[in-house]
Amino acid sequence: MQAVLWVAGLRAPGALLRDLPVMARIDALLRRASSLSIELWPPKTPEALAHLRLSLPRLYELRPTFASITYGAAGLTRDRTHELVVEIHQQGQTTPMAHLACFAHRRGELVEILERYAAAGVENVLAVRGDPPRDVPAPFEAGDLAHAVDLVELVKSVGPFCVAVAAHPEGHPAAPDLASDRRHLAAKLAAADFAITQFFFRVADYLRLVEDLGALGVDKPVIPGIMPITNMRSIARMAELSGAAIPAEVTARIEAAAPDPEAVRAAGIEIATELCRDLIAQGVPGLHFYTMNQVSATIAICENLGLAPRRA
Repeated sequence: MQAVLWVAGLRAPGALLRDLPVMARIDALLRRASSLSIELWPPKTPEALAHLRLSLPRLYELRPTFASITYGAAGLTRDRTHELVVEIHQQGQTTPMAHLACFAHRRGELVEILERYAAAGVENVLAVRGDPPRDVPAPFEAGDLAHAVDLVELVKSVGPFCVAVAAHPEGHPAAPDLASDRRHLAAKLAAADFAITQFFFRVADYLRLVEDLGALGVDKPVIPGIMPITNMRSIARMAELSGAAIPAEVTARIEAAAPDPEAVRAAGIEIATELCRDLIAQGVPGLHFYTMNQVSATIAICENLGLAPRRA
């Protein structure tokens, strides 16, 4: 693992990256400093897009190393993902990373998408297999590529992209067992440049993931993903889809705050802050926040960690 650069009393990760080029391969940035990054969704409506644009300046105050933009199931957000990635790239405040899923796509379609990104100057891609969209009646064929590792190899063949992959600290929900999931992830990381985990709540799960990868000869950066709990119903749904378990002690703290929505949000921010502090103490290469396009919780956590100036 990369040596930690966050020490009490020193500058925040964004400040460490102050003099680095904004538009760069993320793997190169990770070799030079610890990272702070965010995930955004392509807005579904003009109103949601306007809200996100109003939120971006506050997020940029965190000086994120990069911002990853999700890609809807079966490519249903293809154009909106591309537009948001290019918009963030053109703003020049942070480095964008485009998510790309191969499910339901032909090889030629994927090459065309990648060539458009290359033409726009986008250098970073997160490659995932993807899944069929839920609640959509139309049938979807699986596509030409069966696994995320196939997509990683395709991306690398199209151009000099930096490629990230997804990691599941507790194992992918579709994997037959944890050992096979680890081997599959190691194969992906043999071709890719770094990984970002799905969200989790126990530091031990992350450390076990890194230890298991090390035993398989993998030493590439694995950035922990953090999702603050602001609504128990939504986090339970996300946990079901990702395979992440919500520890009983976390559930108890959230339930103790109910039914007050503000108390639930405050408890979720406190839990995420504690998790981040413990991860930083373990020397992680960065923190990646799943914002759900609701930026205030991420900002509050960064304020608690001393990674953002507090506002009065």
